[in-house]
Amino acid sequence: MRSLYPNSNRGRRVRRPRPERNQTRVYIEQVVVALKANPDKINIIKRNCSEYRQQSFLKRGFLLAIERFDWVFAIDDDVHRICEQILADDYIGKRLRRYPLLFKGVLND
Repeated sequence: MRSLYPNSNRGRRVRRPRPERNQTRVYIEQVVVALKANPDKINIIKRNCSEYRQQSFLKRGFLLAIERFDWVFAIDDDVHRICEQILADDYIGKRLRRYPLLFKGVLND
């Protein structure tokens, strides 16, 4: 039996995961190398998170990334485990890498 409405599922949109940009990936890898070389730079990320958290109008995804960083910092202060979590291919790692602005200032010497 044919449907009276041939495009009946037009209203449904399937959200496809966006591929990570190569430029972002290279930047994140450089950040991880800098963090492993100088573990004190974790404080720069913590400062960025608290600075952005105080802004009144942020995208919901950005706020979620800050919250996920809070989770990572609450679990452990070990730089190697934090770097592993940033590079992880799970939900939290992807969320953290989606907003490279959180890593602002880590590569500056």
